[in-house]
Amino acid sequence: MPDDWWDDRTRRERAELIDTTVPNMARTANYLDGGRDNFEADRRAVRALMAVAPIMATMVPAARAFHHRVVRHLVAEVGLRQFVDIGAGLATSGRTHEIAQSIDPRCRIVYVDDDPMVLTHIRALTTTTPEGAIDYVDGHVGDPGPIMGGARATLDFRRPVAVLLLSSSTLGFIADTAQATAAVSAILAAVPSGSYIALYHQATDLHPELHIANRRWNQVSSQQVTLRSKDEVAGFVAGLELVPPGLVPVCDWHPAPDDPRFDEVVPIHGVVARKP
Repeated sequence: MPDDWWDDRTRRERAELIDTTVPNMARTANYLDGGRDNFEADRRAVRALMAVAPIMATMVPAARAFHHRVVRHLVAEVGLRQFVDIGAGLATSGRTHEIAQSIDPRCRIVYVDDDPMVLTHIRALTTTTPEGAIDYVDGHVGDPGPIMGGARATLDFRRPVAVLLLSSSTLGFIADTAQATAAVSAILAAVPSGSYIALYHQATDLHPELHIANRRWNQVSSQQVTLRSKDEVAGFVAGLELVPPGLVPVCDWHPAPDDPRFDEVVPIHGVVARKP
């Protein structure tokens, strides 16, 4: 992480960027997850969105369960020990390092976000095992160079790395699909053969209510979100080796007995892929 993040003046300047009057995606997801790192504007937005799209109640727990299964698979089944978690968010529990280091304490994780509240939260509450390592990069997925450059300070890019794009709208914050695809390609170009990417993305083609909720969100938040179809999400991982069952709704990817259960399809596409 850039040294200036630890500087008191820099932290104060970044803290001043936190606007508690406008809904924020990380904070609304935190509220939906039962957390306390949110404000009335976030809670008000969630209530308004839930009124038109009750399906939203399923999205955070389903996405969290997918995240947990992915990390467990990559550590226990694939054998990866290095992670770049882009779009870290304000998870209430089960962060990447908690899952990975519980399986192998030697795992090394770099968290990436550009939300000052998220970075402050991670810095204050995240601790590593003695055998492993955790670092933080202030960066945006749309500018991959500084992200991957910062991650090199902690990770060995001569060995495979797992890139996680497992936040509410990490790629959804990039409106242009070609630009989002280029960002993913640049990230993958920085990691060696045998590396993996795992991502999920809110869907245009799995539940009609989500369109209504997304329009309302974009009316009240400065963080504009773009939904995408299965074919558009497939473009992000074109040319990679998809881990079975491929690109599917997140609840259908390696479901576990202790996963939450839902009556309807959760409108989030999920995929894990290997770089040849």
